[in-house]
Amino acid sequence: MNRRSASCSRVRWTLLVLAAAAASTAALGADKPTAAQARAVFEREVAVCQGKPSNEDRASCLRDANAAHAEARRGGLTAGDPAQLAANALRRCDALPEADRKDCVARIQGQGTTSGSVAEGGIYRELVTREPGQAASAPTPAAAAATK
Repeated sequence: MNRRSASCSRVRWTLLVLAAAAASTAALGADKPTAAQARAVFEREVAVCQGKPSNEDRASCLRDANAAHAEARRGGLTAGDPAQLAANALRRCDALPEADRKDCVARIQGQGTTSGSVAEGGIYRELVTREPGQAASAPTPAAAAATK
């Protein structure tokens, strides 16, 4: 995984944590995470950023943490409507050719196997589809001799 994708994964993870905080506070009657919750998540993120091995990684990490914290303060991070999240996941399949789109939709709808996590850098979904084909014909003696 390159540095940029690691940083993007970190931002997604931060947004996920803040969205979870928003969902838990919404269940208690609040519309968004409290300032204290957003600040606590931000401080944890900054601590993680400070442990980055290079200045470039650290700067990118801090920039992402600050952006997520600013969005949380504005109330822009929410858990989202489950139906809308499902529709968004299916919409990602639209960019694929028709033959691949059907398999993509099947994977998003839970068919096949799923491994990995956001924290690990991504979720891997696999669906094996067997298609019947023509039986391979035995090579003729002349073709077999030509390959030797």
